[in-house]
Amino acid sequence: MNESIFPLEPTPAEAQLAIKDEFGFFSDWSERYQYLIDLGRKLPPFPEEWKTEEHRLLGCQSLVWIVPQGDADRLDFNAISDSAIVSGLIYLALRVYSGRPAAEILATQPDYIADIGLAKHLSPTRSNGLAAILAFIQDTARNHA
Repeated sequence: MNESIFPLEPTPAEAQLAIKDEFGFFSDWSERYQYLIDLGRKLPPFPEEWKTEEHRLLGCQSLVWIVPQGDADRLDFNAISDSAIVSGLIYLALRVYSGRPAAEILATQPDYIADIGLAKHLSPTRSNGLAAILAFIQDTARNHA
């Protein structure tokens, strides 16, 4: 996959700032959750043949599949969940990290999580799932760096 469906800001920091700005438009968490659900619906179709145990991400209560492609110069991630909110969390993570060089991924902390208040508003199981997604992305980058 060479084309990213995510708005590819020039840097991960700019992607995180854009996410912070977007979430700043909403006055309460019910609106932010709805926005997360809407973002999750924007994930590209995920091939059924990729929904295997090999691509299943462990550590998530929901079913999550993630497939990395590329090399040290550019890593793309395709992912999907059976949970609408988790799909939105995936969208945000891929917006920051997918389509980037491995070194850039490794140098980028997921500051957007605290910036938009996700850390305080996710259930423990969703927080664990988000941590598993981010760890997978970092581990993949580390293995390609």
